[in-house]
Amino acid sequence: MKVKADIAIIGSGAGGATLAKELSKAGRDVVLIERGSLVEQLGTQRVAMGFYDRCGLRTSKEGVVVYRTLMAGGTAVVSCGNGLPVLNRELKSAGIDLMPEYEEINRELEIAPLPDRLIGNGSRLIMDMGNRLGFDFKAMPKFINSKKCISCGLCVLGCKTGAKWSALKFIKEAQQYGCRLITDINVKKIVVRKEKASGAVGWKGQQRVRIYANKVILSAGGFGSAVILRKSGFKKAGKKFFVDLFNVTYGVLQNKNINLYREPAMSVVSTKFMQDDGFILSPFIDVPIMLRWVMPKRKHITGSRYSSLLGIMTKIKDDAIGSVTEKETFFKTPSQEDFIKLNKGSEKARQIFKEASIRESSIFVTKPRGAHPGGTAAIGEVVDSGLKTEIDNLYVCDASVLPNSPGAPPIVTIIALAKRLAKHILAGN
Repeated sequence: MKVKADIAIIGSGAGGATLAKELSKAGRDVVLIERGSLVEQLGTQRVAMGFYDRCGLRTSKEGVVVYRTLMAGGTAVVSCGNGLPVLNRELKSAGIDLMPEYEEINRELEIAPLPDRLIGNGSRLIMDMGNRLGFDFKAMPKFINSKKCISCGLCVLGCKTGAKWSALKFIKEAQQYGCRLITDINVKKIVVRKEKASGAVGWKGQQRVRIYANKVILSAGGFGSAVILRKSGFKKAGKKFFVDLFNVTYGVLQNKNINLYREPAMSVVSTKFMQDDGFILSPFIDVPIMLRWVMPKRKHITGSRYSSLLGIMTKIKDDAIGSVTEKETFFKTPSQEDFIKLNKGSEKARQIFKEASIRESSIFVTKPRGAHPGGTAAIGEVVDSGLKTEIDNLYVCDASVLPNSPGAPPIVTIIALAKRLAKHILAGN
């Protein structure tokens, strides 16, 4: 099988979908190559286990679960819709100012704090108790259409009403401008001729696929881009690896009418501790099928106890200690400093639960997990400030280029980087 285009984009998540939209809108011949399939049905645990990598149990050699999806739209499809810009200071120090792109994104995605009517009883209780302690919780900025949101609480399974922006929307726009989306192709290696990228090779089932392009952009994510780069001879790729480690502190309320799991995930957020301690706090509850795998000693929380759960996520800026191999295995374990941050966050959550009169005996903390793999092709190490590699015509644009762990959802920043890269390419850079 042969595929030809002016620009080949490998991966259709937040970065790849944005690039496809911007470049095809400008009249460029673009092909968007996706390893996974185009999933039509979203919002159910049964279907989600099919597009989460290894059913949501992709695990490091040391046993840390790191979530990603293999599907058109990438992990952006299962995000919580959070619109926080991240790493502004670090990117500016690398010569990257994304303010013009953030302004575009705010208009396009209509990012705004979640309206009061969508902040449910559980999230409001956490916010009120936390603010009583001086933790400064506020409504989370979201790219969610509040008129369409039905508060199903299933953001991490994909939005079945279309209320939440996802990369799928940009893919559809790109297709309207002539971009070709080809799914179920597992790209293995970049083809380089005379020190210039000229395409890629991969497989669609048992069929070998040869992609020809004048420019190639890797947007296959913190895992995928690193694997392809390493197989293509980039020895520095995959040597560093962060995942925005998080845990969730749970407590069981006596009030049976809370139902935090029926509220938009991460409705409110406290960033008070980010600068000094490296973590944020936000209400969160795992869907049942995922919760069972991360609970300590396999505690059983079902039925009425599940509907009475309160959960507070601690998400940290973890050390980039880890690696991704060309065999797509990875190494990641929390550092001592990571555990200090996670434990500090859990202690703040316990204080909030104490204010809410939750019994200490009901409180438990999940194992550390990761949700935003990245840093494997970092700016200043594998790519330059223009996201270009040492090979001409080869770029990388996804979470792998982020120089440090953001400790918060990076989607908006990845979209901004993609918009900036598209402008550079269209300008002939």
